[in-house]
Amino acid sequence: MRVRPVSVGNLVEELADELASREPDSFLRVAIDGPAAAEPGRLADALVDPLRLRGRPAVRIDTADFLRPASVRLEFGRENPDSFYAGWFDEAGLAREVLDRAGPGGDGRVLTRLWNAETDRSARDSYHLLAPASVLLVSGPLLLGGGLAVDFAVHLEMSPAALLRRTPPGLRWTLPAFDRYASEVAPASFADVVLRVDDPRRPARVEERW
Repeated sequence: MRVRPVSVGNLVEELADELASREPDSFLRVAIDGPAAAEPGRLADALVDPLRLRGRPAVRIDTADFLRPASVRLEFGRENPDSFYAGWFDEAGLAREVLDRAGPGGDGRVLTRLWNAETDRSARDSYHLLAPASVLLVSGPLLLGGGLAVDFAVHLEMSPAALLRRTPPGLRWTLPAFDRYASEVAPASFADVVLRVDDPRRPARVEERW
């Protein structure tokens, strides 16, 4: 593997340049995929203002707002890694209410939140009409390989040791799901951009794998 260390600031500017140049006459659906320890939401948030400065309005979506009901998520217990892997997030809702609406033939009206995990009820948000050339920044874990329609994918990769070290003890039950994801989906093999973030403050961009 050949990697190029890059500062967080320079990385954000690089990614903003790449995204702003993509499909300038239509919406752009971007997945920023990684475990919570890799801070995908922080990277997505950091891209919002640089994209706007480049003339691309940015809309943030977090998969934490697209969970399945607790009765479904927790059917096999509160710490079941297989449930986290395959049944935690409402991928169908994310596709129906966000990604498909921002894709070819969609109406451009999206929900930024579908489910309120605290109340375990619908978030009851209103639809938002996307501005022309908007970039949807969707962040969360396990986003790739499940058939979600995205136009550009950034995968935040961590070594197993770093993932264990940076995951709070209360969430370490999810780690087998990430092992399975790396083995079965291998997102680093097809994402448009792969970043090594064993320390999210010191990212490195993967330039070549062998």
